[in-house]
Amino acid sequence: MRRSRLFPLLLIAVGLSMPSLSSAQKGGRFNDQITQDVQKQIQGKKDFKGVTASVDDQIVTLNGTVNLYIDLVNLEKKVKKIKNVEAVRNHVTVSSSAPDGELQDKLASKLRYDRVGYGNVFNAIGLQVKDGVVTLSGNVHDYPSRDSAIAIAETMPGVKDVIDNIEVAPTSNFDDDLRYRLYRAIYGDSVLSRYALDPQKPIRIVVDNGHVTLYGVVNSTMEKQLAGTRANGVPGVFSVDNQLIVAQ
Repeated sequence: MRRSRLFPLLLIAVGLSMPSLSSAQKGGRFNDQITQDVQKQIQGKKDFKGVTASVDDQIVTLNGTVNLYIDLVNLEKKVKKIKNVEAVRNHVTVSSSAPDGELQDKLASKLRYDRVGYGNVFNAIGLQVKDGVVTLSGNVHDYPSRDSAIAIAETMPGVKDVIDNIEVAPTSNFDDDLRYRLYRAIYGDSVLSRYALDPQKPIRIVVDNGHVTLYGVVNSTMEKQLAGTRANGVPGVFSVDNQLIVAQ
């Protein structure tokens, strides 16, 4: 009886003493293949010629420089898609640089005319540049408008990083109808109609669940008041926040 009890206990003791496969060993068996796959993404690509990579426990660490911020973003996306990659440590930086004021002016010019013909009058995007980091804010009426603004910032030489704080209006047939009636009311006015000639649309009309905010720059206080009056006169508008600025 005693011996029969010792036998299973001995088996348990042996089982407990057997070495288990560590997480490092489990991850390590994939490292060589991951390294090869990462090198395929980097080697021979001019956008990534300044980048090096190392792999440890299925975690890829990227170092070096690229010319544009979009190259940094694209590289990380490619590496994350590689089979068995657990995480990516992206320490790549943008080599090109430009003064913040210069970046601000270039980006502002491009953003003002972005999405011409696709309802840019219904987008109001804010822009701030600090130490090469671009922060986008404001409101747009659809996701393509947001994505387009981000793409402009990501592909601008000198941009180090892009922070997306843009709000996209909820899908609403009621708001869509209201947008176009507001457009006709404001840009159809005999005094304000001259602003329709400029594709950047100086008066931006943001609509969110029937609430309207006007952004942009006009030439006089009278024109600002007139735009607000025309917006308030559109049936279905719940409120109007007139944020138009009078040019100095």
